[in-house]
Amino acid sequence: MTSAPNWRSDLKATERYENIERLSQSIEAKGLSATGASHKAAFAAETEAYNTSKTRHEYDVACKSLIDASPADLKTADEEPTTPGIAIGPYPHCHPIAVGLVSEVYRNKTLALKVITETHNVEPHNSAVEIKILRALDHPSIIKLNSTFHDQERRLVLVFPFMPLNLAKIIANGPVPAKLSKSCFRDLFSGLAYLHEQGIIHRDVKPSNLLLASPNGPALLSDFGTTWHPEFSPSSSLPEPPDHKVLEVGTTCYRAPETLFGNRAYNISLDLWAAGTMLAECLRENREPLFQSRETSEDGNQLGLILSMFKTIGTPTEETWPEAIHFTTPPFKWYQEFPGKSWGELLTGVGEVERELVQKLVVYESGRRLKAAEALEHPYFKDEGQP
Repeated sequence: MTSAPNWRSDLKATERYENIERLSQSIEAKGLSATGASHKAAFAAETEAYNTSKTRHEYDVACKSLIDASPADLKTADEEPTTPGIAIGPYPHCHPIAVGLVSEVYRNKTLALKVITETHNVEPHNSAVEIKILRALDHPSIIKLNSTFHDQERRLVLVFPFMPLNLAKIIANGPVPAKLSKSCFRDLFSGLAYLHEQGIIHRDVKPSNLLLASPNGPALLSDFGTTWHPEFSPSSSLPEPPDHKVLEVGTTCYRAPETLFGNRAYNISLDLWAAGTMLAECLRENREPLFQSRETSEDGNQLGLILSMFKTIGTPTEETWPEAIHFTTPPFKWYQEFPGKSWGELLTGVGEVERELVQKLVVYESGRRLKAAEALEHPYFKDEGQP
């Protein structure tokens, strides 16, 4: 058994993440919360077990008890915190709000504290590059880094303004109003255009990373933990040259196809595919993701996403995706070819202008996708002032 003084430092972030995933599935199976809310509740429960346990054995027992608990014994994500929270550096009363593979996020009144829990950089996560990038950026549609420090456990902490909403929460709560959708995507494309002018690739554009200051916006792009920078990334402790970037970037159904077939020389258009899938999700009547994918930690997630893409928009050919001829794993000669569905069928009840914008973003050939600056000029945004 790990000794009491050292058990937290010996506990890997991946082990904590696995416990959170199991607890999230348990909460969801008991019908206590929707998927996003169950993850938040699981994170809060696991964090409490981590902070209150004196040994690794106590922690393991606490997590197992939570996973096996009856519905009446579990709190839902909507409940207000009943504990005073924990202190992180000079900030008391911090409450957990999100968890990732290498970090945890806590709220402290008007601030959000991102605590880096993995002491060694895990590709493509690089906190040193993240901080350099954030300090160099200045745009109204990009989250600002207030400060950094090391807490009592010598963990690196990044301090941001707290934003109460994100686009994922908006989507989960019902139809996204047209005016809000246009406002959010104008902000997103504006932020991406600013980044892309500098050759910066965000690499994790998704609804939960588009934060909102209020139900009416404005929207801010956040989470630069896996971002690629043309100057900082090639010379970092985990060097990523332009023609040999990390492939494991993006999140589940928002991942661009070029990363699934071994193209390490991908470029800024990676972010535009993700933005297009996000817009489609907001426009669809059922508000379901355009493509289906298992969680990254699950076996077969990449194959499942590829199959979903092919079934949804059709299997690519050398004519529709010429750049893929040179990929490490070309996507041609698939065991079964799928014709795909029409955009009218995929975006039922959606206007032609909105549908056209999605169609120009969700394109296999990266050079044919609209650039962020071009998307801002699309007719979709011309009547933004209208309800």
